[in-house]
Amino acid sequence: MMESKAKPNGSATLTYNGTSVEFPVLSGEIGPDVIDIRSLYRKTGMFTYDPGFTSTGSCESQITYIDGDKGVLLYRGYPIEQLAKGSSFIEVCYLLMHGELPTPGQLQDFDWTIRRHSMLHDQFDQFFRGFRRDAHPMAIMVGTVGALSAFYNDSTDVTDPKLRTIASHRMIAKMPTIAARAFKYAIGQPFISPRNDMDYAANFLRMCFAVPAEDYEANAVMARAMDRIFILHADHEQNASTSTVRLAGSSGANPFACIAAGIASLWGPAHGGANEAALNMLEEIGTVDRIPEYIAKAKDKNDPFRLMGFGHRVYKNYDPRATVMRDTCHEVLEITGHGNDPLLQVALELERIALEDPYFVEKKLYPNIDFYSGITLRAMGFPTEMFTVLFAVARTVGWIAQWSEMIEDPSQKIGRPRQLFTGATPRDYVDLSKRG
Repeated sequence: MMESKAKPNGSATLTYNGTSVEFPVLSGEIGPDVIDIRSLYRKTGMFTYDPGFTSTGSCESQITYIDGDKGVLLYRGYPIEQLAKGSSFIEVCYLLMHGELPTPGQLQDFDWTIRRHSMLHDQFDQFFRGFRRDAHPMAIMVGTVGALSAFYNDSTDVTDPKLRTIASHRMIAKMPTIAARAFKYAIGQPFISPRNDMDYAANFLRMCFAVPAEDYEANAVMARAMDRIFILHADHEQNASTSTVRLAGSSGANPFACIAAGIASLWGPAHGGANEAALNMLEEIGTVDRIPEYIAKAKDKNDPFRLMGFGHRVYKNYDPRATVMRDTCHEVLEITGHGNDPLLQVALELERIALEDPYFVEKKLYPNIDFYSGITLRAMGFPTEMFTVLFAVARTVGWIAQWSEMIEDPSQKIGRPRQLFTGATPRDYVDLSKRG
């Protein structure tokens, strides 16, 4: 059971129509204080109005912390830069789920468990063949992940802690296998089964790029890049998809359905599709000589064009993940020989301009993680429609950790946002014959 760590810190007074009501103020370990308005409607008969919930804390969490002004991202208190440099994705999975870094023995046992849950039920492979060959891989992900509850219904009882753990392990382990199958199905190649003697990232790359006629051995730099991409995308506080998972989970829905809901939310171009959108923008620009034209368009307030992959809704400083991703990107470009790719030349020149042009510097429109990850994944051999799928593979552990925390939080209730109603007031039905 999750134990609240929120601390009382005085009160805030709301005055309306001559009446004043006090509400408790709570403090977390770090970050802004919050006004506890759970009794607002009971005390005043009013709701708050906050489209997008940008000023609303929907839950208490101990998993991920972001300070957008300072460019800080912490997983369980550990800076993302340190984890990306010294940790592995499997170790980060353990950290997010359990709250502490594992001992060598704990990591070995956890890794062993994940490896041995990576296979899919034999009948599950037939499920893929119900999709059209040209289906978007994210459409396949939404359908297949939701279907896991039909194949593994022995771990859907959310009230049983042991079954919740089994379901969590299954999703972390099987997501790369499902993603690789979505990729293989789209390009018409046979499925490649996972191997228990390979680490998470290398195993995934092999399932994507090996064929029956020729095996695939992941280059160490490529495998490390994939692992790092997974770490950087593992969790990001209460974003749209995570909030979706929590909201679905608050109803008691099974964990496979909740993660499928998160994947559907992630698919949106304003969320997980941002790296795909960034690469599509680079394709639209096409060549380096056209960059000045598009820079001018980006600076023109009357032009609808926007540079994708620059700036971030949360980070008002440099995205801390982008710093790591930038180095990874250049490492991959060096070993793959894609440095001369015209599209990547456009990307590198845009990067240089964004870091030097006063307009971008003043507005803090720095390249974000989506900008660099799109370039990196393209160089690794992934088509753009697979980018969000890889995001989903990485984010699965964050969704699971957040879902588990929500289930174990005694203060959590079923999500039920309210509204500011501006529709028709009560009126009587008019018979069809009397309507002119």
